[in-house]
Order: sequence, then C-alpha cells, then structure tokens
Amino acid sequence: MTETLFRDDAYLRDCKAVVTATSDNTVELDKTVFYPLGGGQPGDTGRIEWNGLSAKVIDTRHGEQGVIRHLLADGSPLPPVGSEVTAILDWEQRYRHMRMHTAMHLLGTVLKYGVTGGNITAQRSRLDFDMQDAIDKEAVTAAVQKLVDDNHPVSSHWITDEELDAQPDLVRTMSVQPPRGVGKIRLLEISGVDLQPCGGTHLQSTGEVGRVSIDKVEKKGKHNRRVYLSLQD
Repeated sequence: MTETLFRDDAYLRDCKAVVTATSDNTVELDKTVFYPLGGGQPGDTGRIEWNGLSAKVIDTRHGEQGVIRHLLADGSPLPPVGSEVTAILDWEQRYRHMRMHTAMHLLGTVLKYGVTGGNITAQRSRLDFDMQDAIDKEAVTAAVQKLVDDNHPVSSHWITDEELDAQPDLVRTMSVQPPRGVGKIRLLEISGVDLQPCGGTHLQSTGEVGRVSIDKVEKKGKHNRRVYLSLQD
C-alpha cells in the first residue's frame, strides 16, 4: 500500500520516497504526493528524480491493494527498486485542480440537486445535475463568487462506514458512491457551507479559488443539466 501524503497535506509539492516496484513505464513508491485519477479529478503529473536522472510522470493511477502507480513518458529511465527518489509535482497544474475541485463543491451547494456526473480539468470543469429547471448563469456565478469571497475555511476529517450509513444525506452523487472497504470515509467540509464524502485535493479556504464564471449550460436529457465553470485568473 502506498502512503498517501496528499490526503493529509494537499500543499506538499514533493517528497522523498523509496521505489517498491517498477513495470514497463510504471513506478510504485512507498509514499507519494501524487494524486491518482479519481472522483472526476485528473491524476497528477510531474517528475521523479534520483542520482542526477529524471523521469517525467505523465499520469497517476490507482493500482491493486492500495498501490498508486506513477506512469512515465515513453523512453524514460526507470529508477532501481529499493532506491530513494524525489517525487516532484507539476504544482501549477495541481493547484488549479485544487481550486477547481473546491469550486465544484461550491457550485453543488448553490445548485441543490443530485449530482449525476462531473469532470475537473485545469482549464474548465463541469457538474451534471438531476434537474429540469433553467439556470441563470449570471445569478449562479454571483452566488458561487460570494461563497469564494466569504473565504470559508476548508478542512477534512474521517468517519466510519457505519457513521456514513447513519447519515445517507451526506452523499449527493447519484452515479458514484464513496469508496468503501477500508472502514473509514474521508469527509470534505467547507465551514458552514458543505459537508460530503470526497477524496480529492482541496484548498485551505474558499478565497483561494479566485474569480469564477459559469460560462455554459447544456441540456443533456429531460432530467439533466450540465453546468460548466471556468477560473478567470
């Protein structure tokens, strides 16, 4: 199992780690700051360095039994198993993902409907809502921006599977359920605004999101609206 340093501190940009396995263009480490693809958030990119060598990480994915797999660019050198390396994030991209993911939670708070899907990128993100109502883009933008400007603290903590079962209203996603099997679930809390299961990386306060815009709304079925959000800085 890979120790997930990003769960406790999303602001870590690099870490020392030991190579536990390699295969083709894949490296596994005993610990990592790289977030693996999941929950609509892309896998991190960056590089792994050791002994004057560097390998470009082009994606990060979940493996079996809690292992995180770092996918390298074709032709990259592979560090020896057992060697110490430094894993270094593409911080600019990760930080935009953190801003976007936190903004998606704020959007889901403004539009109080079931969430049927979503996707996060550094440029533009979306949420799909189980709704028929028309959306006033300007009004929704203003409501999300107010939550940003109010600078609410953001934090996370863990509850048991049983505690989540006792509070089913915490789960707003209709198509994907929180991962189970390890006995605990991570909750993302935006103080006074939002509380729900989420394993992604987030900001310390909503003020870091910056300027946002709801720039497109699509009708994707009788009961589905797809809402796109962009960062303006």
